[in-house]
This record gives sequence, structure tokens and C-alpha cells, in this order.
Amino acid sequence: QVQLVESGGGLVQPGDSLRLSCAASGLTFSGYVMGWFRQASGKEREFVAAISWGGGTLYADSVKGRFTISRDNAKNTVYLQMNSLKPEDTAVYYCALRRGRWGTATKYGGDYAYWGQGTQATVSS
Repeated sequence: QVQLVESGGGLVQPGDSLRLSCAASGLTFSGYVMGWFRQASGKEREFVAAISWGGGTLYADSVKGRFTISRDNAKNTVYLQMNSLKPEDTAVYYCALRRGRWGTATKYGGDYAYWGQGTQATVSS
């Protein structure tokens, strides 16, 4: 079965960086859009970033210029480099795989068929 496993979360101070990873297994990785979403305590899940098979990217306004999504197709892995972290970036971060191959990056959670278990990122002084 399809599995998405995130890693790389942790506790950092404001202004620091974190790099999240998401390894996919159980499917042919080629052609799939990958996304990152996050959910802070007591809040709705929100879109963070997405990347298409060909490298096209989409970002939430709140992270544009600070976060970078990338993928290594040979390793079936997608990354989220988070720089200049703020306390409001504190959340559980989930990676997701969009249903259907060869699509474009999208910010709508309903477009994604598979989700990881999440990794906690906490930004606090």
C-alpha cells in the first residue's frame, strides 16, 4: 500500500531553519504532485506548498520567500526547507500525494489521496 513517512521536525528558535523530508513507497512515484500542509493546535489544516512532477511549485502567501519545496524523484522523496521560522509556523506538518498522475500543483486538500502521519515543528524562544 502507499505510505508517506515524514521526518525532520523538531524544536527550534525563531529565525532558525528546519528541513522536512517525506519518503513515498508502495507506488510508482513518477508523475505525482506532492504537497505539504500543516495544522496548528486548534486550527484548520492549511496548505503550505506543492510541487509537480516537472518541478512546478505553488506556495501559500504566508510562507512565500521563506520556504522551498523540492523533490528527488530518484529517491521518491519530497522536501520542505523552512527558513526564517516564526512562532506562527508551529504546527504538525503533513505531506500528501495528489490523486491522479501528471497533474498540476494544487492547494486543495481534497485533491490529495494519500497523507503521511505528520511531523511536529515547534518554533519557540
